[in-house]
Amino acid sequence: VQLQASGGGLVQAGNSLRLSCAASGGTFSHYGVGWFRQAPGQVREFVAMITYNGGTTKYADSVRGRFTISKDNNKNTVYLQMTSLKPEDTAIYYCAAVYGGSYYYHEYEYNLWGQGTLVTVSS
Repeated sequence: VQLQASGGGLVQAGNSLRLSCAASGGTFSHYGVGWFRQAPGQVREFVAMITYNGGTTKYADSVRGRFTISKDNNKNTVYLQMTSLKPEDTAIYYCAAVYGGSYYYHEYEYNLWGQGTLVTVSS
């Protein structure tokens, strides 16, 4: 399975953006999927994750209530809807996947990674 992240861009603070993570070469239906981000000069951090069946979602405190992760197994795609964006949300966003049904918050738990998409939020 290969992952392709897309949807990044330049937006003004307060606006919204939707990222997509599309899987090819296999099915997403048995994979938990997470979004991570890395701001300039910072370590990569957990943003959100969704379980293989879309039944449970988890969020970092910094985005809870503003970001929503969802999963469409029919389209082999996971989305990250970002609203009320802030300049501190500026980062490269990566999607990642791991085979299994648990909750995964750490980079080392994921074995499949997309290439990243840049989100820039201007003030």
